[in-house]
Amino acid sequence: MATHVITGAGSGIGAAVAHRLHERGDEIVLHARDAGRAKELAAAFPGAKTLVGDLSDPGKLSWALSHQSLPDRVDSLLHIAGVVDLGPVGDLTAKTWHHQLNVNLVAPAELTRLLLPQLRAAQGHVLFVNSGSGLNAHAGWAAYGASKHGLKALADALRQEEHANGVRVTSVYPGRTASPMQAKVHQQEGKEYDPEKWIAPESVATTILMALDLPKDAEVNDLTVRPGR
Repeated sequence: MATHVITGAGSGIGAAVAHRLHERGDEIVLHARDAGRAKELAAAFPGAKTLVGDLSDPGKLSWALSHQSLPDRVDSLLHIAGVVDLGPVGDLTAKTWHHQLNVNLVAPAELTRLLLPQLRAAQGHVLFVNSGSGLNAHAGWAAYGASKHGLKALADALRQEEHANGVRVTSVYPGRTASPMQAKVHQQEGKEYDPEKWIAPESVATTILMALDLPKDAEVNDLTVRPGR
């Protein structure tokens, strides 16, 4: 039975992936920002384990995880959690920059570091759910785009560093996906939100599982997913 550590399992793409892995009988370890959220996730996914730590304060993740039971084996670490706050560079405060960089970039790097021994032992897989903004940032998306461009750099470097250890690294770049985050983006853009126009989270989950389930002789490095309608 494979063991997967998942961030962002509470909604959107993360929830879709967690449900698929849970339904097929894999062991899932769900990250939560606090004990209350961990209790909610445990109720939504019977039998799942949880890890608690605040991604917005990555400097404390090592301390938080040291007081919890980590899985002995990690077949995949799925970085799906993320935050977004739009605004022109002239209006973005340092606090806004730090929040997005911490959650979207520094926390994934720190979680990866902390779980690398288990990933190496299992010759596991680190998968980053990035964004189209990680390849091409537009006006108003500077902070979010910078965090996602950085996430691509993290994945590319990690892939080269861990190849000899048998650890696979994949970046997935979804276009706009129907999720609570997308609803927030539309609100910030002042646009009406119609989830039917965008990719279903389950479709992105299908691409993620495809990358995870490839035989060990193959590796998906970068995968772009775009709305089909």
